[in-house]
Amino acid sequence: MRRMPLLFSYGTLQEADVQRDTFGRVLTGQPDALPAFELTRSRDGRHANVAFNGRFDSRVTGMVFELSDAELVEADGYEQADLYSRVQVTLVSGRPAWVYREDPMEGR
Repeated sequence: MRRMPLLFSYGTLQEADVQRDTFGRVLTGQPDALPAFELTRSRDGRHANVAFNGRFDSRVTGMVFELSDAELVEADGYEQADLYSRVQVTLVSGRPAWVYREDPMEGR
């Protein structure tokens, strides 16, 4: 049986109203963390962002959600409006998940 994709959120996709607007439902998630990253701000300063720093004592906490493939496409649309792209990561729990981050080279 194929596993559904996991999405790690450290920002607005954790909010129930954003989930209802984006997916048509409130997601059930579990706490997890993203190792070797730090929480930063987007270039415009309006949104949270994560940046890889390579320090394995560094963590960004958040929630991991199981989504359908169609919901992952909906999340892409939500995040791409702010120039975030989806990248594969391994969480502290050892689970592979997608996370959105602003591309540091985008717009330069």
